[in-house]
Amino acid sequence: MRVGFDMEDSVRLNVGMKSSPTIGIGEAAARFGLATHVLRHWESVGLLTPARVAGGRRRYGPDDIFRVAVILRAKEAGLGLDDIREMIATRAAPERREILRRRQAELRRRIERARAALEVIECALGCDHDDVTGCAHFRQAVRERVGLPAPAPPTDAR
Repeated sequence: MRVGFDMEDSVRLNVGMKSSPTIGIGEAAARFGLATHVLRHWESVGLLTPARVAGGRRRYGPDDIFRVAVILRAKEAGLGLDDIREMIATRAAPERREILRRRQAELRRRIERARAALEVIECALGCDHDDVTGCAHFRQAVRERVGLPAPAPPTDAR
């Protein structure tokens, strides 16, 4: 899927368009490998405002195409549509930075959970037991997860 935007794209956008430097929703969506309903949805939530022509058809100009690229880039960074709308709506740099800080914190939490999940998988793959549920390390991790104490060490019965 192509999500970038550069000046060549903008120039190509105008080539071959006789009377208007705009394109329809189908061409705009195809430019980014999106379905047209995605652009309609983004419009419905306030992220896009393409021009309308006779019959209510949407027309996307260079600024609209750039906005689509910005939205896709923000989504690549993990921002949700609400955060993207807030980023676009605010002109205050501190507010934008706060949105980014919130996202940064969430990404750090997700990365930490993913690292912990990877450790579980790697431990299971490195275990000598045929069934990982028989592994003492696995069983202890499960006990800790549900808040059970470690089993008492065996007593020496002499």
